[in-house]
Amino acid sequence: MFYNHARRRRQQIIFMNKILIVEDEEIIRNALKKLLVKQGFDVTEAGSIGEAKKCLVESFNMIISDLRLPGGQGTDLIALAGQTPVLIMTSYASMRSAVDAMKLGAVDYIAKPFDHKEMVETVTRILNDHSAVKSSGRPLSSTAVNDTKTANTIIGSSVAMKTVFSNIAKVAPTNATVLIYGETGTGKELVASAIHQQSPRANKPLISVNCAAIPENLIEAELFGHEKGAFTGAETARSGLIAASDGGTLFLDEIGELPLEAQARLLRVLQENEVRAIGAVESRRINLRLIAATHRDLQQLCREGKFREDLYFRINVFQINLPPLRERRDDILELTQAFLSSLCAQLGKAIPALADETRHLLQQYSWPGNVRELKNVLQRALIMNDGQRPLLPEHLELQSHPNLSTPPLPAAVSQDNVSLDDYFIKFVQENESALSETELAKRLGISRKNLWERRQKLGIPRRK
Repeated sequence: MFYNHARRRRQQIIFMNKILIVEDEEIIRNALKKLLVKQGFDVTEAGSIGEAKKCLVESFNMIISDLRLPGGQGTDLIALAGQTPVLIMTSYASMRSAVDAMKLGAVDYIAKPFDHKEMVETVTRILNDHSAVKSSGRPLSSTAVNDTKTANTIIGSSVAMKTVFSNIAKVAPTNATVLIYGETGTGKELVASAIHQQSPRANKPLISVNCAAIPENLIEAELFGHEKGAFTGAETARSGLIAASDGGTLFLDEIGELPLEAQARLLRVLQENEVRAIGAVESRRINLRLIAATHRDLQQLCREGKFREDLYFRINVFQINLPPLRERRDDILELTQAFLSSLCAQLGKAIPALADETRHLLQQYSWPGNVRELKNVLQRALIMNDGQRPLLPEHLELQSHPNLSTPPLPAAVSQDNVSLDDYFIKFVQENESALSETELAKRLGISRKNLWERRQKLGIPRRK
């Protein structure tokens, strides 16, 4: 009875959310519509700017639009949408155009081809945040990349997390540069967002950049922008992500992966409060706050000549260390209940009970992928569970590889100061014979694409 009631209530809430999809490629449009309808959303579709304008005589809770459309740009709909959030779909090659869309008022963007799970989570998050803002009476304002996570999404009551919360509260009201240390999957981006949301810059953009996810030959153009003709392929002038964060906060995740040339340019931005695009003669004044994050030992990288010492001292003004999940075991069950509640709402399931053996296993497992791995494991467990019984240890599939070694502490806090690349190589080589690439990536708490990229970068051929 509870399950049916919860499902009916979820359906009632979701059907209040009407979504307009604007996409000229029929295959993509139909696939996206099918995906969202399956999740319970009320979907209307349009294939061009003209069709979309006709549809806008109706009221929608959200618009999902491709960036390039017959009859105009998807950003043309932002002004017409009023208070309705607009999510822009774009290819990676159009990332700079997506940033421009954010400046015009798009609520967020998502890269094509998109993952179905990522799309559903993004849509749900935007609708929930939009609803919360409306009910609070605060004026709606455009947000930037990933600028929708707030402090209340960081879960934990352990002593270690209380220290993190205290440090966030201390540094957020200031303009100090913050350096966040933590293993992959510990929630460094959530901390950055919490600092931004509690700062005087909360109504300005938060631009998040994963330095490890952008090819080395593109990172400078992405960050600093470029003039027309500055290099082969620069057909038009583009402002970079640093310029887009003017007045707000720039979050550089995995800053240890930033090439030395880009480090020198970034140092000038921080010292002179100005940015000069590639190929430009004049510099532009900039006012931003920098938050950086890494899982690497930056001091060791400085000794190896891979990170500028002057930049390290510039960014290491206030340091926050995020503990790995194995060092905050008191939070595991609290996190589990929060994730189960959220995931069950998405799946339309009743929240299952946890068997005592399951609770014990959750608390004893080493969680090399940290909080991200815990969430992924619980999502898989909910799919495996038939809904008629509590979650059992076999649903978690944590014991399928009992000899699996656990990655050590991040280099930033390890006692032996071994670099993360060294024990990443060691971990992959010791476990790749027992695991598929997908399983290996999950254990590391990274995507399969990121695993492949790191194999290429570190020269770790895949065993046949």
